Amino acid sequence: MEPFLSWDEQAAKSFPDLHICVGTVHNVRAERTNSKIEALRRSVTEEVQGRFQLEALKDHPTVRAYRDLFWSLGVDPTKTRPSGEALLRRVLHGGEIPRISTVVDAYNLASLKTIIPLSGFDLNLMSPPLRVRFSKTNEEFHGISMDAPVKLTERMLVLTDTKQIVCIYPHRDADATKITTGTKNVLVVGYGAPNISPSQLREAVETALNLIIQTSEGKIETVRVFSPSKNQ
Repeated sequence: MEPFLSWDEQAAKSFPDLHICVGTVHNVRAERTNSKIEALRRSVTEEVQGRFQLEALKDHPTVRAYRDLFWSLGVDPTKTRPSGEALLRRVLHGGEIPRISTVVDAYNLASLKTIIPLSGFDLNLMSPPLRVRFSKTNEEFHGISMDAPVKLTERMLVLTDTKQIVCIYPHRDADATKITTGTKNVLVVGYGAPNISPSQLREAVETALNLIIQTSEGKIETVRVFSPSKNQ
């Protein structure tokens, strides 16, 4: 059986310790908002504001791991931040995470708690298997909130299904597979980095799935960590 997620040879060779965790939850009831997600938003915001200090954030081991990954990819993480750090900085500056839907807000809150970059996709709009690879010059990507597709440079790390790029690793998701209030089945992806353990990724994804069912119902179906060294 073909694996659900794999790495191409170049990506696996370049990042042999880049684990990825995927989880699925079925039969969710996504809403624009509800009292459960608003209460969760308040409690998680208070939690992270008590745990983290903005001035010390750049030295946090998890933040450092993703920043180092970005530098190795030729991306300046002080300008294009890993999504987990970006959310946390926003909240520590006194802002809020965006209100998208109960499902999206739930996994964003999980990312806020763990600083692990997470994506959420409408599983019914995906075409597995997934693959981690480097982009090709002028390959197109249409991200959420983008007015039109953009052309990528060579050797950007991306996550694809059999039809398209679904994420620029690990900070921008595709518009075509985004979660909406009509979504019923959800795929959550936790993106690793060197020095991020498989257990950290699993914890982040499990946190996201549990917050989703807490606020949007549903049933957790799978949680699995994939390793490029095994490529299965």
